[in-house]
Amino acid sequence: MNRKELNPEESPSARFGQRLRTLRDERGWTQDELASRVGCSGTHISAVETGRRPPTRRFAASLDRVFGTGDSLERQSQAVRQTALIEGFPEYLTHEARAAEIRLYDVGVIPGLLQTPEYAAALEADAVRRGAITPEQANERVELVAKRQNTLVRFPPPLIVAILDEGCIRRPMGTPSVMDDQFARLLQFAELPNTVLQIAPFSMGARRPFSLPVTVLTMPDRSLLSYAESTHRGHLERESTFVLPILAAYHQLQAEALSQAASVAMISQLRKGTP
Repeated sequence: MNRKELNPEESPSARFGQRLRTLRDERGWTQDELASRVGCSGTHISAVETGRRPPTRRFAASLDRVFGTGDSLERQSQAVRQTALIEGFPEYLTHEARAAEIRLYDVGVIPGLLQTPEYAAALEADAVRRGAITPEQANERVELVAKRQNTLVRFPPPLIVAILDEGCIRRPMGTPSVMDDQFARLLQFAELPNTVLQIAPFSMGARRPFSLPVTVLTMPDRSLLSYAESTHRGHLERESTFVLPILAAYHQLQAEALSQAASVAMISQLRKGTP
């Protein structure tokens, strides 16, 4: 039986899942046996253990009752629910870190894999100002940016194709110095041997196939995954029937977008302060 390895340092969800698995293993219970005691399905137990589903307060309280752990699991579950990462994103990150190819498209903001720490901090500071997240959650998100960028330096490195809507580079974030450093980061990214950087200009109009950010991963075994987010959760799609049309639309987007040379020229002009 294959068991997903858990890294408790990865996130509050992973720490909770690791502790749940340890408590279950100590009692010699299968996931189905624990599920029957808690009043849920074995599939739900598996999803919580592997961090794919956050534990609700009621679920954690039921676990405390079954394991005799007081209210410690209920209290720990609060940290999971307060995490800055939306549901589904931690699972996506495990695949991103192993992908052979990463194709991403973003709208409005520079994607995390390409952000400088200062740009990320300015972005999250605005979310704190709006009351969308706490300062602690902002720090968690900024720290995650650096961890994700380790993807760029692993060996062998993945192919990363990044297509940015023109609004990503037109929207100021933080001070002019922050934006200057961010533009420099984009230009450095474009020079890497395993990357492609393109801008989808406003002039594309209706020819732009996506209105929301989308990512397509090609895994080492050549299987395909796609990832997209709504306001509150992310969805990882594994079924090729649904992923292949997204990949086809991505290729159309890439064909319509500016070349890398033209994209670099646009970024360089913005960096100089020229239209």
